Amino acid sequence: MLTNAPEVVGPTRSPLASSARTLLLNASMEPLCILPLKRAVMLVMSGKATVLETDGRQLHAEHVSVPLPVVLCLTRYVHVPVRRPVPPTRRTVLARDSHRCAYCGGGADTVDHVHPRSRGGRHEWSNVVAACVRCNHRKADRLLHEIGWELSFTPRAPRWSVAFGTAATRAEPLWSQYLVA
Repeated sequence: MLTNAPEVVGPTRSPLASSARTLLLNASMEPLCILPLKRAVMLVMSGKATVLETDGRQLHAEHVSVPLPVVLCLTRYVHVPVRRPVPPTRRTVLARDSHRCAYCGGGADTVDHVHPRSRGGRHEWSNVVAACVRCNHRKADRLLHEIGWELSFTPRAPRWSVAFGTAATRAEPLWSQYLVA
């Protein structure tokens, strides 16, 4: 049976997955979006983007062979309007901290204000961390120095947008160096 779809040849020799995605970077190396594989190949074939990372497989057509793109970089800079900052919600704080408790390092499912709101702390990125229920309850509305605890990192706003959270780096490990939080 003959089809018009390109054949994927490589270590696995599996058919081309329709769910394959490609990270697109601006010419300044900042992440722009995640593309379907078909659009990524079109950008490479038209010369609008170059392949930075590949998984070793090749796309073969009748007259051309293209590496399967995992990360692309545009050849020309595209101006992107200023994106609004991501608000510190429960979901985004847990994503920034990789679902790890800032106090004990275990799995986190709540958020905690380092400087409690009852004592004038604000709900902002530099004051909110992921915490497990046990640590959150033990800390209550006290300051860290009152109970002898320390944070292993300084909380700050992430550089990624919601679309480029840590879930994206878990889905495709080759993207992690381009999606630094």
